Amino acid sequence: MNEHVQTASSAPLFNPLAPEFIRNPYPHYERMRTTDPVHLAPLGMYVASRHAEVSLVMRDKRFGKDYVERTIRRYGPKIMDEPVFRSMSHWMLQQDPPDHTRLRGLVVKAFTARRVEDMRPRIQQVVDETLDRVIPQGRMDLIEDFAFRLPVTIICDMLGIPEDHREAFYTGSRDGGRLLDPVPLSPEEIKQGNASNALAAMYFQQLFDLRRKNPGDDLITQLVQAEEDGSKLSNEELTANIILLFGAGHETTVNLIGNGLLALHRNPDQLALLKVKPELITNAIEEFLRYDSSVQLTGRVALEDIDDLGGKRIPKGEAVLCLLGSANHDPAVYPDNPERLDITRPNVRPLSFGGGIHFCLGAQLARIEAEVAISTLLRRIPDLRLDDALNPEWRPTFVLRGLKRLPASW
Repeated sequence: MNEHVQTASSAPLFNPLAPEFIRNPYPHYERMRTTDPVHLAPLGMYVASRHAEVSLVMRDKRFGKDYVERTIRRYGPKIMDEPVFRSMSHWMLQQDPPDHTRLRGLVVKAFTARRVEDMRPRIQQVVDETLDRVIPQGRMDLIEDFAFRLPVTIICDMLGIPEDHREAFYTGSRDGGRLLDPVPLSPEEIKQGNASNALAAMYFQQLFDLRRKNPGDDLITQLVQAEEDGSKLSNEELTANIILLFGAGHETTVNLIGNGLLALHRNPDQLALLKVKPELITNAIEEFLRYDSSVQLTGRVALEDIDDLGGKRIPKGEAVLCLLGSANHDPAVYPDNPERLDITRPNVRPLSFGGGIHFCLGAQLARIEAEVAISTLLRRIPDLRLDDALNPEWRPTFVLRGLKRLPASW
C-alpha cells in the first residue's frame, strides 16, 4: 500500500466525502485533470481523471477487479469474515473472468435490447399511475414520490417479487451506497452493512424457495434453475447477485432521473427547449448522463506492472480509480464548454455506464426509464417548480451521486 501523504498545507486534490466535493465535484476534477491527471491520492490509490486513461483502464485486460485481494489490502486479512464483504465478493461486478463470464452469461438474456424495448408500455403505465396519484396533491418529493417508484417497480417485475411484498421495497432505506465509496467503512458502517445484507439474504432465500415450488417467467426463476444445475451457480452466488441486481436495477436510475430534473431546472433555457421539442429527449438523456453522472467512479487493479499510465508507473496490485464524472467533462473529448448543459450537444458518448466487460447490463433499461419518466413529467405537469434548485440536499455518498430529496410544487 502506498503511504503517500500530501502536505497538510495543501487541500487534497481528491477528498470525495468532503461536503463541498459531494455538492459539486466538477471544479475539483478540473483541477486534477490539469495538475495531476493520474493522481496518487492520500487513500493510497491512483485516481485517473482524464477521458483517455479512464477509457483505457476500463477496457485493458491488464487491469481487473481482484476484489478479495484489493479488499484485504485495504482492511486487513480478517475482512472477508464480514458477511457484507463476502457477499460483494460474489457480485459479477467484482469478478474477473472466467467467473464473471459465467455469471453475466446467466442474466444477460433478460437485458437484451429487444426485451428492454418491450418493457416500454409497462414503464409508461407505472409513470402515469404514479402521476395520477400525486397530481391532485399539488406537490411532491421528486425523488421519493416519483423517481424512486418507477425503477423499483420495474426491477421487482423483472425479478418476480410478488405485488404484496413490494411496499417494503418502496419504503426501504437507500443508505447502501456507502459500500462502494473509496473511503474505508467504519466498524459501525460495516455492522450496518452486515445487518442490511442479512435482511436481504433472508428475504431472497424465502423467495427462492417460493420460485422452486412455483416457477414463474422471471429472472429469479431462471437463476434458481441455474443454481439447481450446480455447475452454473452456487447458492451464495445466487443470493449475492440478486442483491446486486436489485440495487443496481434502481439506485442509478433514481439518480439519473433526479440529477437530470435538477440540471434542467437549473438551466431554464434547456428546460424550455425540451418542452418545445420533446423529440430531443433521447439526446437529452445522454447529456444528463454526461453532465452529472449518477455513477461517479469505477475501480480496477493492475494485474501486472504498468509502465506508463498518464505519465505514472502503476505497480502490480495497485488500485486505479476511474473518475467517470471527470472523464465526461474532459475538454479533450467535449471541446465546446463541457461544464455547460446542452441537450442538443452532438456526439455525446458518456462513460457513465462503465466500459469493457463490466459495461452496465441495465444501461438501455435505465435510459428508457429516464426518458419515459422525464418526458411524461414535463408533459403532464408543465408548470412544475422546484422548491430549491440552488441548494438541494445531496446524499452523503460519492460513487452513487444523487439527491436525498427534491421537493417540487405546481
